[in-house]
Amino acid sequence: MIEIERKYLVTSNAYKSEAHAKVEIIQGFLSTHPERTVRVRLTDQRGFITVKGKTDPDGTTRFEWEHEISSEEAKGLLEICKKGTIHKLRHLVKSGSHVVEVDEFHAQNKGLVIAEIELQQADETFLKPKWLGIEVTGDPKYYNSQLSKNPYSSWKK
Repeated sequence: MIEIERKYLVTSNAYKSEAHAKVEIIQGFLSTHPERTVRVRLTDQRGFITVKGKTDPDGTTRFEWEHEISSEEAKGLLEICKKGTIHKLRHLVKSGSHVVEVDEFHAQNKGLVIAEIELQQADETFLKPKWLGIEVTGDPKYYNSQLSKNPYSSWKK
């Protein structure tokens, strides 16, 4: 129930041709408090509710509990989520023994593309695709919960 993850900006569209799968994601937040984020997610007719704890100081590790719920339950919960629903297309790309999840954001976060990789250990090495750019692990403005409140389209370029 511990999530270890690193995040990167993406520098090109090369990930699209390397993806072995794609999934549309709609998600909202019942709580965006940094110590306890509660997310509702709907993906291809599957629903999930996820509770995440406070991130460690370097931003890589935190408690995560996720439970699958019905799509009807997810749709109902999305109706009562805080303002600022996230819409994105996730591309799954194999990279060595890992899968990189590349999120191409839509709506208020259009233009933002972030790659995430889940690890077994915080200092684990992995094969980095050439299109991985600047690491943004631990930068709160790139957390989905924060993008729901302060979308990419409102950032000063």
